[in-house]
Amino acid sequence: MKLASTRLIVADVKKVVGFYEMVTGRAAEWLAPVFAEIVTPAATLAIGSAETVALFREGSAEPCANRSLVLEFQVDDVDAEFARLRDKVEVVHEPKLMPWGNRAGQIRDPEGTLVSLYTPVTDMAKQRFAGR
Repeated sequence: MKLASTRLIVADVKKVVGFYEMVTGRAAEWLAPVFAEIVTPAATLAIGSAETVALFREGSAEPCANRSLVLEFQVDDVDAEFARLRDKVEVVHEPKLMPWGNRAGQIRDPEGTLVSLYTPVTDMAKQRFAGR
């Protein structure tokens, strides 16, 4: 089994896709007017409008309702990324050293999903991510 992507269901697909294009520096691949993917070397972020939920089961997902998911993006320099994004996004917390060895900061996307940007900084953290 292979984890193929993480999908967000959103109310404003163009706004949310634009946010993740800005954060990642990658252009989205629009597979339909209501569905896009941002493909990175390690994972794909899929973004679908609320209209796409009915293709599966009406009411099975809803936009702007997440309070348990954190999307995490590993970056070369979390401080530089925060300097670039600080005035364009809602900052939840500035970069700080986490107990597991990453320097991480968090922001929110336009619909409230928590987004963590991190850089492995301790030797143990660097080793953990070396093979990923």
